[in-house]
Amino acid sequence: MYKYSTSSNQSSFRSHYPINNDQIAAYAPSILASEAHHSRGERYAFIPTINVIDGLRANGFEPFEVRQTRVRNLDKREHTKHMVRLRHPDAIGNNAEVPEIILLNSHDGTSSYQLLAGFFRMVCSNGLIAGNVQNDVRIRHSGNIVDDVIEGSFTVLDNIKELGQRI
Repeated sequence: MYKYSTSSNQSSFRSHYPINNDQIAAYAPSILASEAHHSRGERYAFIPTINVIDGLRANGFEPFEVRQTRVRNLDKREHTKHMVRLRHPDAIGNNAEVPEIILLNSHDGTSSYQLLAGFFRMVCSNGLIAGNVQNDVRIRHSGNIVDDVIEGSFTVLDNIKELGQRI
């Protein structure tokens, strides 16, 4: 099952099956940005969202929903704020509450890199999420951030394993 929706401020694509990069490109192209928006200065450290997704894929998590904000300035469409929800394929569509990783980022300066892990429950079809978040990770787009992103990703993966054991 696939679901594509648009609202006045965002577009989204959700599936019961892992989403591939072609689908990501069609519905949330900012996730695949290869550089920061030209309005960002030298101090801005670019974090390629797709590289983080690929790292999480290597650890068994696949994207099943992508969203990105709509923009008035089409120049920012490829760099705007976006969200990726990742689950282990075994959990997709099987339970009301599932371990999930939510990744938020932008390439135009509107958002820090954020990674949240927890057990989430879909509350309604517009994407409202309820659940417990365990130690979210936020990283500013400045300085030497590569190590912070890698460390944050491992922290989130460890937290999700710990949450599963608690539940």
